[in-house]
Amino acid sequence: MAKQEEHSALKDIISHAKEYGFVYPSSEIYDGLQAVYDYGAYGVELKKNLKDVWWQSMTRLNSNVVGIDASIFMHPTTWKASGHVDSFNDPMIDNKDSKKRYRADVLVEEYAARLEEEGKAAEGKALEQELARLLDAEDLEGVRQLIIDNGIACPISGTTNWTEVRQFNLMFSTQIGSVADESSTVYLRPETAQGIFVNFLNVQKTARMKVPFGIAQIGKAFRNEIVARQFIFRMREFEQMEMQFFVRPGEEMEWYEKWKESRMKWHKVLGVPQEKLRFHDHEKLAHYANAAADIEYKFPFGFKEVEGIHSRTDFDLSQHQEFSKKKQQYFDTEINKNYIPYVVETSIGADRLFLMTMFNAYTEEMVGEGDKAKKRTYLKFHPALAPVKAAIFPLTKKDGLPEVAKEIFDDLKYDFNLVYEEQQSIGKRYTRQDLIGTPFCIAVDHQTLEDKTVTIRHRDTMEQERVAIADLRKVIGEAVSISKIFRELEDK
Repeated sequence: MAKQEEHSALKDIISHAKEYGFVYPSSEIYDGLQAVYDYGAYGVELKKNLKDVWWQSMTRLNSNVVGIDASIFMHPTTWKASGHVDSFNDPMIDNKDSKKRYRADVLVEEYAARLEEEGKAAEGKALEQELARLLDAEDLEGVRQLIIDNGIACPISGTTNWTEVRQFNLMFSTQIGSVADESSTVYLRPETAQGIFVNFLNVQKTARMKVPFGIAQIGKAFRNEIVARQFIFRMREFEQMEMQFFVRPGEEMEWYEKWKESRMKWHKVLGVPQEKLRFHDHEKLAHYANAAADIEYKFPFGFKEVEGIHSRTDFDLSQHQEFSKKKQQYFDTEINKNYIPYVVETSIGADRLFLMTMFNAYTEEMVGEGDKAKKRTYLKFHPALAPVKAAIFPLTKKDGLPEVAKEIFDDLKYDFNLVYEEQQSIGKRYTRQDLIGTPFCIAVDHQTLEDKTVTIRHRDTMEQERVAIADLRKVIGEAVSISKIFRELEDK
């Protein structure tokens, strides 16, 4: 088997995702809706598996982390207190020649990343620092001049004919109430974290938690992005997996480092190679943070954020205490003191995690020798994440083989997500399962009728072995178990 070739074409991933039932453009029969996507039969299984591994890693492996599911609509004052109404903005800029709109800060950051790739890391760092200074000073004209002075051109027109930079609020608003005169403005939440913060004391008391403890949540969020692009990397409707960890003031940096290490380890255990992951410390901190870092993955379009770890201080709880006029303090019996806890946040986009998993799994390699060599494509998912765990094939549609295959299917379907197929040649059926990432294919043949064994084909190596039907549950179960991931996380 030839050495695996790196595959990095975004268009091929998009094509593969649609053709094999992972992701479709939303409302496609009406020509779609920009930056909105639907997950297909295999995509929804993969995404669910990713969320399950994240959720269980958080709540089972950490006895001091519990869950919550807060509503999407919240009292509008929530977003005033959090700062979103006044400052949840992105700087936008338009190119006058191409008529295309961009985030001004992203243009500069991508240019700085190119400098780093060219061996000019110091120049790139200086550029990022200057951008951070200008944004902190709200000097939008300075940001525009920075773009022009560095010759940062529009990717479409190739020109630097830019408009002024303007701020653009990212929140979607709507009306609540049945009568127009009595209705009020509410927002689709732009993040899931605030639902955790406003329920801090509810959860602490009812779950009988002591600081330090965490609250985890998976849920939809909505942002009216200026530039929504790169497939499901940046969407207007997306899903977040967040955990807010409440700690004593003064201990936040210790926990910040612990969670950074823990979250990086999690990605590696799921099969992402070290060389494709890195930390990126923020030069410009959000208004609520005293430290922030991203875990970035090397996508075809460069290293980009998949997960953020932030030390949010006591900003959120303090703001909600001020605006609600209700105390958000915790009484710590160990030190006999009342305080507003500090918070360390881990926040990962389920859709970005999905995209990273697809890129990491997409494998092209040459098999065979000489004139008989041909390209093989398959999705090398961690078995616990694979949408389908095993496919069951009768070798032919006669001689009682389908009946035996269906018996095996019916016996295993309560434990694993399976598919049964009997159409086309078995070679084409193997290929189909490779393309959706199924780790095991089980072939029922005439020998099965004699000795009650089947052939298991392994996706990654294409090796085949005879296994007793009675042992299938054990063989498959050990390979696809989430508990295998848990053990690796605790061993490393």
